[in-house]
Amino acid sequence: MTKEPKDSVEIFEKAIRGSRRKKYLLRLYIAGTSAKSTRAIDNLKKICEEHLAGRYDLEVIDIYQQPTLAEGEQIIAAPTLVKALPPPLRKFIGDLADTERILVGLDLRPKKGE
Repeated sequence: MTKEPKDSVEIFEKAIRGSRRKKYLLRLYIAGTSAKSTRAIDNLKKICEEHLAGRYDLEVIDIYQQPTLAEGEQIIAAPTLVKALPPPLRKFIGDLADTERILVGLDLRPKKGE
């Protein structure tokens, strides 16, 4: 029988330990070699190496070269990051420069006020 956490600090620490073991599947949809696409790739690689080292698979998909993949994911803007795993599915649009927002969205940091 496992011991249940008693306070919010224990709950937070347990969640952090759990998130450190999860494998992330990320897909970044870009539109060619535009400046925004290049920035998104650079920003995402930095986030992944700093916060998900060894725990992520990243696919970069150019919607010009593979439009059917973008249709299947219902991508309406580029660049768009799709977090497929772990659930829940999440999408982020833009050059991913707001690192804090991305970390919260990937469940790597708690939302402010939690």
